[in-house]
Amino acid sequence: MMEGIKSRRLLSPLFALFLGSTVALAGPPFQTDDPEPIEYKHYEFYTFSLMSRLPGETDVQIPAVEFNWGPLPNTHLHIILPAAAFLPDHGVRAYGFVDIELGIKYRFVQETKHRPQIGTFTMFEIPTGNADRGLGLGKTWYRVPLWVQKSFGPWTTYGGGGENVVPAEGLRNYPFAGLLVQREVNKKLTLGSEVFYHGQMSSDSRYSALLDIGGYYKFHGNDSFQLLFCYGHSVSGEREHYAYLGLYWTWGEKKDDKPDDKPATSAFNRLRPRGVMGHM
Repeated sequence: MMEGIKSRRLLSPLFALFLGSTVALAGPPFQTDDPEPIEYKHYEFYTFSLMSRLPGETDVQIPAVEFNWGPLPNTHLHIILPAAAFLPDHGVRAYGFVDIELGIKYRFVQETKHRPQIGTFTMFEIPTGNADRGLGLGKTWYRVPLWVQKSFGPWTTYGGGGENVVPAEGLRNYPFAGLLVQREVNKKLTLGSEVFYHGQMSSDSRYSALLDIGGYYKFHGNDSFQLLFCYGHSVSGEREHYAYLGLYWTWGEKKDDKPDDKPATSAFNRLRPRGVMGHM
């Protein structure tokens, strides 16, 4: 029974719980997300690898792809198609296709000079992986967050939290929360740091609070093609390490100028959470 619970940690929401995207940043490569969807009639594509290290095991998503689409103003649809490796220090290892992540981000409060923007990014993990091999949970689970963001010149901060609802044997519902601060260093480089917390995920696990540092690099000095990177580890609770490395592309129709619209200027101005691993 304990081995079964341990193997299921592979698909626990780390990003999002991070994991998750976003001249403000958000979501990938960080675990904290933001409320800003991609622009209307625009698209985003990521290819990435995600690593989570826990006592006794390492979980890796590689390769994984993420696609986001803005079909309506203030709304975007989200999917992650991951392959993953479950690598215990001792015992049987497994590699294969894992649970698909679907999501919808909706911003219901626009940012102004004195007011932050607010939104939600509900995600569903669909049981497409082989749970018997530790490559999935075998049941649909989901997360419901609330995210808030405000920019101040070259600085941006965003954060929030919510609940992961996990109806799988041996696991439990648990809360998560994050806060991130980032700064645009120059036209090509933005750096940020976050504190991310998740609660106890099973009866044999503990809560964890992680400190992560990362950012993104714009190859051509614009938003269309970027390198995303992040690394962090726990500073309290369960011992964890988290790492993300990915490439990001965006494209779409030019939008009409509207006084209330705030253009999303990077992959971080919108998550993943991206599919998350290593916490169950």
